[in-house]
This record gives sequence, structure tokens and C-alpha cells, in this order.
Amino acid sequence: MKVIIDKRQSAGKANPMIYGHFLEHFHRQIYGGIFDPKSQFADEDGFREDVIDALKAIKTPVIRWPGGCFVSDYKWKFGVGKSRIPSYDKAWLVEESNQFGTDEFIKLCRKIGCEPYICTNAGTGTAEEMSDWVEYCNIKEMGRFAKQRIANGNNEPFNVKYWSIGNENYGGWEIGAKESEEWGRLVAESAKMMLRADPTIQLSAASINNLDWNINLLRKAGQYLDWISIHSYFEGSTNGLKNNDYNTLMLRTGKDINDNIDRARAFLSALGFGNRIKIAYDEWNLRGWYHPNTMNIRSLDEKEKIISNRDDYYNNEILGQRENNDVNSTYNIADAVFSAAFLNTCLRNCDIVGMACFSPVVNTRGAIFTHKDGIVLRPQYFVFQLYANLMKNNILDVWKNDVPTLSGKDGSISKTVDTIDIVVSYDNGEYAVAAINKDPVHTQSFDLSFLDDKVNIMDIYTVNGDNVDSYNDIGKTDVGIKTIKNMAFTGHIAIEPHSVNIILLKQ
Repeated sequence: MKVIIDKRQSAGKANPMIYGHFLEHFHRQIYGGIFDPKSQFADEDGFREDVIDALKAIKTPVIRWPGGCFVSDYKWKFGVGKSRIPSYDKAWLVEESNQFGTDEFIKLCRKIGCEPYICTNAGTGTAEEMSDWVEYCNIKEMGRFAKQRIANGNNEPFNVKYWSIGNENYGGWEIGAKESEEWGRLVAESAKMMLRADPTIQLSAASINNLDWNINLLRKAGQYLDWISIHSYFEGSTNGLKNNDYNTLMLRTGKDINDNIDRARAFLSALGFGNRIKIAYDEWNLRGWYHPNTMNIRSLDEKEKIISNRDDYYNNEILGQRENNDVNSTYNIADAVFSAAFLNTCLRNCDIVGMACFSPVVNTRGAIFTHKDGIVLRPQYFVFQLYANLMKNNILDVWKNDVPTLSGKDGSISKTVDTIDIVVSYDNGEYAVAAINKDPVHTQSFDLSFLDDKVNIMDIYTVNGDNVDSYNDIGKTDVGIKTIKNMAFTGHIAIEPHSVNIILLKQ
């Protein structure tokens, strides 16, 4: 394989916001995850310092909160002030203590040094409630809600810049799901009220691969939007654990990721918003969350189980099965390689993809796993560590030929993907090359040359393990970062099987 680089050929500027993350009130993401006042690692505000340090280390740029499906019945006003009354969470069928609310979320973001991104309730909520939330966060002192924030101990406004109107309101699983016409109107009216509270905020709303949905959304509300939000999970299972093998998952690192971006781009372009509205890929992960028996319409057999023993059904069939999300052996080298391929796709589409939020960041399917004695950094965590710290913002348009490929069957569908996935970035005389080898067994190599530039020194940072099933767990660290520095650059680069690499090149 040959790759030719010309630093004058820019594909665009990457926004570091694509290395963002997501937290929802589900399972142990908030309580027992990032917020755990009883933990030995808790700071004076109840936040786990080990988790905060891990989020700082990957330069977390933005966190989306509080949902997700959770937000479609969330009453933000229950989660502020000194008296927090618990409420019933209709999305996840648990009691929400409301101890972690808006003030705590802003405090968390400030500890991490990231932007807060608030997702509003467009399910059971109203445009007025969304606007009230903006007032609480962003108006200095006028009105009831700014004064309430001040009374709660926050004299200065939070100045939350990023807001999403709703979540996946196109889906029947979502509380308060909407038809396309009513969605466009709700987004427009909500946006008008929110922008009157603070005209400087940036707004997003949900898009999906549906022509009517996008026509109604963009024609009615496009003038108010800065982003459209898309979501994807690429792997599910019947029990929450590993379902498909490494090779099958690699076949999903090509067209599967690209198509979602291409369709969103096409809708924006067709309706005249291609230069105004960006894509926020604000929920993504290889593995979809496992939460059986919550969103579906229950069969008569299931209802009989509930009737016969409601407590057992709740504890075993609902709560108990969620624990399978946190089986660390599920998250192996495939998660790392897939995550890198996803980020490479966003970087190649940096002209229109301006934000992405890995879903979620702590526990469930997250990159960080918490336990009473510390944390486990899952393989995908190290991908974020490399990309956020080493990749440059100027993405180059490179020439490639003789690219090796992987082919196979994903179910009944034949697929082919590039074995080597490369993105090149440049800034201040230094190149950073993201190079992925998806081959499960063989080392792959490529020749790299430059037009009108000279490179002498090479550093290679590699995320890998002994094999495709390598994973990290409590007391077990089989996946991490290996570094080789100050190598002589010869123009020929070899990368290990099933590896993610950032290669720094300089004179």
C-alpha cells in the first residue's frame, strides 16, 4: 500500500468536540459511577476523583446529559434546590433520587474542564419548560429562574452553550414519541423560546434516515438549528454479552458508519442547510445498551410472570440483567479498533461532523468501569487517550493505492472494508497519522511519502493486546498503550495486527 501526503491539500479542520462523551441516568453511570459520595475516592462534592482524572487525561471536550431515553420524562426543576424529592423514572423503571441535577452537572463539567451539553425533555416536556431551563442556566439575574439559581448558590450564570431539543423522539420506544409534522413544529416553537432566553446558544434536534422527518424538521425549524443529531449502535446481543466475533465486527467499520453521515449530509444539502448546520453524532458506540423488558410492549406471557411474582420479575428480568452491561470481558480489542475506525470516519468528514459523544463514558458500555477499589480502563479508553492528545486539527486529503481489504459475511450480507484505515493530520511542522490495522492475525505495512516536505523522526503509539480477545478487568490489564520514540523514518511503516496507532512524524 502506498500513501502520498501533501500538507497543502487540506480536507478541513477537525473540531476536538468529536472526542466528546455522554452520561445518562441509567444503571451505574451517574450514581455509583461519576457521582458516589460514599466512595473512598469521592471529593468534597461527591464526585469520584479517579473518574474525573481519567476524563481529564482524555481531554474530554464536551459531555451530553441527562439523556437519552431518561430525559423524555425528566423534570429538571425536581433536580435543583435544597429540597430534592425523588421521582419515578418511567424510562428505566427505577426511583430517581434527583440528587444529581443541573447544578451538579455543571460542577462536574467545570471540574473536568469540558463544555456541558444539555438535552431537554421533548417527550412529556414543553417548549416553555425548555426555555425555563435556559433561563435558569444562562440569564444573569432577571426573572424567576435566574433568581432561583442565585438562591441555590450560583451567582453567575452557567452559560451553557450547547442544547439539544429532545432525544430520539422519532422512536416508538421513546416516551412522548412524535410524528414528523408535530416534531418540526415542536422544535421550531421550542427553539424560538429558548433563543429568546439566550440568543447565543447553539441548538440541535434529532434526525433519522427518513425523508418526511427531515423535510418537516428542516423546513420548519432549520433556520433556528446549528446541529442535527444522529445516533448509532452497531452491535446488540440477546444477553448483553458478546454476540458476533471480531471479524464480523470489523466488517461494520466501513459503509455502516459512513452511510449514516452520508444520509444526514444529503438531507442538509438538499434542503439548503449544508453550509449552516453541522452533524452532532451525539450517541454512538459499537455495542448497544442492554436493557430488556423495559421499552417493549409486554406479551401476555410476560404479564403473567409479573403478576405471579412482581418483585422477582423486577429484580431479575429488569434490574438484574442490566449487570451484563458491566461484564468487562465483553469489551476487547474489537471495541478499540471499531472506536478508532469511527473517529477516523468523523475526521474524514470534518467539514460537516463537528461533534460526537461516545455513549456512555462511565459504566454500562462505557470506556471507564468503576468498582469500590478503583477503576478499570477498558480498551476503547486508550483510543480516546491517543486521538485527543496526539491528533492535529488540520486533516489532510491523502492519496492512497493498493489498499488491502477484508471481506466476509455479516449475517447474510457480503461486505468488504479496508484492512488499513488511515487519516493524516498536520500542524506546526508535525504530522500525526492515525493508522488502524483491522487484520486479526497479520502485520500490515504501507509506504508513506511526502510532497515538498521532509520527515526524519518517527514516534509510534500503539493500542493493542496479545490477541483480539484481550481485555482489562479488576487486577487484569492486557490492553494499553505501547510507545516507541525517536525512530528513524525510512518511509516504510509496519503496524501490528488488530492495532490502533498514532504515528508522529517530524523533521
